[in-house]
Amino acid sequence: MNEPQIIKIKAAGVGYLINRIQTLFVGMLRVWTIPIVLMLSVASGFTTYYGMSHFIIPWIALVITVAIQSIVVICSLEIASIHWQANRMRYFSVLCSLLIALTASVSFSYFKFYEISEQGTIHIDRLNHLRQDIKAYVDKALVIKSRVLTQQRVELEKASKEVTQAYFGTHPEIVAGYRNQVGEGPFWKRYNDIYQTKKQTMEQLEQDFSALDRSVQLVQANLSQLDVADNVQDSYYALLTSFQTMQLQLNQLSSQFSQSLPDAPLLLTYKQFIADVKPSSAMWDNFSLFAFTCAAMVDFFTVLLSYRLEFTAPGPLTADEEDLVFECLRQFTEFRINDNDELEMIIEKTELEKAQRYSDWSRMFAVGLLLNRGFLRKIDQRTVEFAPNLYPLIAAKMGDKINVLRAQAKAAKQDNNHE
Repeated sequence: MNEPQIIKIKAAGVGYLINRIQTLFVGMLRVWTIPIVLMLSVASGFTTYYGMSHFIIPWIALVITVAIQSIVVICSLEIASIHWQANRMRYFSVLCSLLIALTASVSFSYFKFYEISEQGTIHIDRLNHLRQDIKAYVDKALVIKSRVLTQQRVELEKASKEVTQAYFGTHPEIVAGYRNQVGEGPFWKRYNDIYQTKKQTMEQLEQDFSALDRSVQLVQANLSQLDVADNVQDSYYALLTSFQTMQLQLNQLSSQFSQSLPDAPLLLTYKQFIADVKPSSAMWDNFSLFAFTCAAMVDFFTVLLSYRLEFTAPGPLTADEEDLVFECLRQFTEFRINDNDELEMIIEKTELEKAQRYSDWSRMFAVGLLLNRGFLRKIDQRTVEFAPNLYPLIAAKMGDKINVLRAQAKAAKQDNNHE
């Protein structure tokens, strides 16, 4: 910091220093907006490219993505510099271009955010679908089991009853001469062989169904383990193996007892079970508001920061601009303190100035410069008010003027003393 600036800070006080620091900080923030806009544009471009590359050739998707993001930034800058009343055709053409680019960007970015936000939900849906298919198949297997066991028990009870009747000679098929003869005769032996065969079949059937029950329990255990397994691949293959074993046992029992086979579900392969979500139009059917909001939020911030980047000029006033502003503001004559406790001034010409055809372009230029830099705030068409960062600047300039007047008065007094 050179000597004139040090003298100026000492003369203006701490307020001037704070004002310089504040304007420098605001200027740095506005400059920092540029890399932020670029990073947001790159982030939005990545998600847009990801979604678009699943529908068209990747290099074409890349070219279109660059074009879309360029249109978003350029049109945002253009809208900030266009007044729609001055050139409505141009304004609406730029606005339509921006809306089309935003629609394309958000639509294709939605697929990426949908995949991220719904990945856990999709995995749960696949697991639930797997459980439902297996449960439906097991329920059908249990129905077949119950039907076969009931049928075999009925036949076994019938055979047992016939053996008893044959033993006591009361069987309907015994001829009249051999009725009511108790004992183990040839007739009884025949029905006893049938009964023993039925009994062995029933015992074997119970063993087979016990094995089927163990297979069902193993399938259910593997299905429960799949949700918490550390090694999903091994757990899923164990589930498929146990399900195939259960299916084979059920098919053998069904064919043995002439039962209709239940429709077995077509389970997903391991690659299908862990596959990522592929972008498709079906994602819009199962609309995710969160994914859409995230996709729109990135582009919204890109447009907003690009708009503000053009709408507000960065950087504080230079020394020459400070002198120009001070001299031009001195030309205004109507000031007052408004309800916000801020200094307010009327920027319109007075009646006398209008009568004299006074040219106020220089002071209006100063007003426009201060409005653009944020040192003035517009209230209405006639009035503006000082922003807090303008007071130290004006105070410093007034202090400089007072110091000059004091120096001139002191020099004049010394000249009079010499005379």
